[in-house]
Amino acid sequence: MAEPVVEPATEKLGYRVKRAASALRARMDERLRPHGLTVPQYATLELLEEHPGLTNAELARGAFVTRQSMNVVLRGLQDSGLVHRPAASEHGRALPAHLTDEGRRRLEAARDVVYALDRRMAEAVPEERRAELRADLDRMAAALGG
Repeated sequence: MAEPVVEPATEKLGYRVKRAASALRARMDERLRPHGLTVPQYATLELLEEHPGLTNAELARGAFVTRQSMNVVLRGLQDSGLVHRPAASEHGRALPAHLTDEGRRRLEAARDVVYALDRRMAEAVPEERRAELRADLDRMAAALGG
């Protein structure tokens, strides 16, 4: 009986998606460092600008980190004066987070470098294929329950 042909791991779709994501993360880390931000911190600022008052759990889901990691991210952002959370919650235990004026300024400054990376990545794909690629990536995530 013939041995089954095994495709190299580097040819798998998951490997290629992870390679692209790792390259993006590395470039974001480099470009955000001069702004005093990490990728999770930047993501948190973006999320809070779009949805003020999100809780730790909501921010963790949106930034793709654990709740425990988000606690650390939020503490760092609070200590830097970029985010404000009340000392106590009015309802339950969740503490809604909000950007400070300095948080908005830092986000604006950092956004340019992140958006430039996104454009650079998008420009590697012919414009007429970008919408289809976005839809394919969304379907892949949905197929895996994400």
